[in-house]
Amino acid sequence: MTLFSKIRLKQYTKFYILILLLLFIKYAKSTNFSHDTLKRKKIMVSSLGVVYFSNMGALYNLWYKDYKNSKFHFYNDGRQWHGLDKAGHTFSAYVEAKFSSKMLEWSGFSHRKSVIMGCAYSFIYQTTFEIFDGFSDEWGFSVYDVAANTFGTGLVLSQQLFWNENRISVKYSYFPSSIRKVRPDIFGKNFYENLLKDYNGQTYWINVNPHSFYKNSKLPEWLDFSIGYGAKNMYGGDDNIWLKDDKQYNYSIIKRKSQFYISPDINLEKLKVKKRWQKIALSILNSYKVPLPAISYTNGEGFKFIPIMF
Repeated sequence: MTLFSKIRLKQYTKFYILILLLLFIKYAKSTNFSHDTLKRKKIMVSSLGVVYFSNMGALYNLWYKDYKNSKFHFYNDGRQWHGLDKAGHTFSAYVEAKFSSKMLEWSGFSHRKSVIMGCAYSFIYQTTFEIFDGFSDEWGFSVYDVAANTFGTGLVLSQQLFWNENRISVKYSYFPSSIRKVRPDIFGKNFYENLLKDYNGQTYWINVNPHSFYKNSKLPEWLDFSIGYGAKNMYGGDDNIWLKDDKQYNYSIIKRKSQFYISPDINLEKLKVKKRWQKIALSILNSYKVPLPAISYTNGEGFKFIPIMF
C-alpha cells in the first residue's frame, strides 16, 4: 500500500459519521422501533463502539504497523499547509460531535447526557489518531491537532450546554484548484480524493446565526453570517520544493498566500420542512456552505468580489 493510500485511509475514517447517519435514517423509519427506547440506546451505543474499534483496528493494521515504532514523542506541524489541515481537524471534530450527540439523544438519552457522551466520543476518536502518531517513528503527537480537535468538539459542547442549540457552526466548501494536477500523489487523483487532500481548494467557515442571538429581531432565522479561511499556491506542507523520481522541483518563487472571506449563508436546519427525512437531509447538507457571493482578501493582492463563492 502506498503512502498516499494510507493517508487517504486515515482521512476516510473521519467520515465514520455517515455510517451512523444511515443507521439513523433506517431506524427512524421504523415506528415499532421508535417506541423501544432501551433497544435504541443499546443499538446506538453498540454502533458507536463498532465503528470506533473497527476503524482504529483497520487504521493500525493498514498504516501504522508498517512503520517503525518509537517512544512516545511530539511533532510540531503547526505551520504546515498554512493551518488548513488544522481547520480540517476542527471541522471533523465539530461534525462528529454534533451528529454523535444527535444520534444519542434520538436513541433516548437526555439532552445533557447525549451532548457530553457525543462530544467525548468525538474527542476520543480524533485523539486516538494522535496517540498512534506519537508512538510512530515516522510522525509524532501533534499538540496543534489536539487543540483543533478540542476547539471543534468544545464548540458543540459549550453551545449545547449553555444555549441548547448551535448558534455558531463550522462549515466546509471546496472548489478544485489547478495545483491538484501538478501533484496528484499528494492532492488526489479523483474528485473524492481532492475533497480530502486538495488544501488549495478548501475553505473552512465559521458561521454565526444572528437571529439566534436576537430572538425578537426581524432577521430571517435561516440567515447566517460567514467568515472563511483558505490558502493558495501550496505545493507541499512546509514549502514549494519537493523530490519526485530523484528529480527536484522548486516552485519557491511562487508565494504561498492566506485568504480570508466574508459571505452570507443559508442555515438549512432553520428551513421549515415537515417530513423527517427532509430534516435529516438538510441537517447533513448544512455541514457545507451554500455557494453565495463573497468578498475575499488575499495577502499581497487585496480585496476582491466573488459573484459565487464555492
